[in-house]
Amino acid sequence: MAQKPQVMILGTGRAVPEKILTNADLEKMVDTSDEWIVARTGIRQRHVAEPGSALSDLVTEAARKALDDAGLSADQIDLIVLATVTGDMKFPSTACLVQEKLGAKNAVAFDLSAACAGFLYGLQVAEGMMAVAGYRHALVIGGEVLTSMVDWQDRDTCVLFGDGAGAVVLGPAEGERGLLQTCLGSNGEHAGLLYNPGGGCVNPPNAETVAANLYAIRMEGREVFRHAVVAMADVLQQALEKQGLSGEDIDLLIPHQANLRIIEAVAKRFKLPMEKVCVNVDRYGNTSAASIPIALDELRRGDGLQPGTLVGMVSFGAGLTWAAALVRV
Repeated sequence: MAQKPQVMILGTGRAVPEKILTNADLEKMVDTSDEWIVARTGIRQRHVAEPGSALSDLVTEAARKALDDAGLSADQIDLIVLATVTGDMKFPSTACLVQEKLGAKNAVAFDLSAACAGFLYGLQVAEGMMAVAGYRHALVIGGEVLTSMVDWQDRDTCVLFGDGAGAVVLGPAEGERGLLQTCLGSNGEHAGLLYNPGGGCVNPPNAETVAANLYAIRMEGREVFRHAVVAMADVLQQALEKQGLSGEDIDLLIPHQANLRIIEAVAKRFKLPMEKVCVNVDRYGNTSAASIPIALDELRRGDGLQPGTLVGMVSFGAGLTWAAALVRV
């Protein structure tokens, strides 16, 4: 059943490290080539944080830009939801560090872990908390420094990931504009297809886990690809049906930027021409929870979002997790 939006996006912001790592740079580090990477992923470059960089700094920069765009001060924020799997440390939550850096003294702050689907998970969580607990303004942020857990000798994974952060400010909806629908899903049966085994209580930090390189991302790429296309198409269809809409009603699709072939396959399922699909994976690589809000901010600041536009957002990540959202601009 279609629902009237309760919250809307008031502002957006993004931040990425200055350093750019191109495919040509990777050719010097590992047995790969620009042609191989582009053909299989569509990626040409990615932004890479310097070793030891704090995710909280990137997130704070993106959040400040979103606040400026929304015309709000930090002390007007009631809630901060940060989607990440690469926080500054195990605890406290990176969201609390961001709260302090922003000066958002009135906000409740916490991290959310849903990998690449984290930002859209965060939208639903924030929307629900705003409806139930009465929070008026919320920051929902996706941020990752994924290169901190990349094995630079594994050519199948090291070419994929980049670093960055994207943020949105949510506030009360006006008229028909706003967040129309969110749908989430997960299946832990396939958790072993994409994971990072080191650093938790099962494989705690010690000489053995470091020597075994358990801090690097592990992925079964072919299987992840197959599950991603099916899950993303299904969850987006579910969101559309709940609003009484179809793929033809989507004016712009912002998919998770993991792989160009996945993006094209999902677009094909909904018979969407690529002119209606946002693609920036060639410039950023896979930034996990940050990919959709980074793309959203690029579109907003580049006049890519016209009034009344129906935007579909869809993502898929480790867990396995997946999510979709519909927003009326």
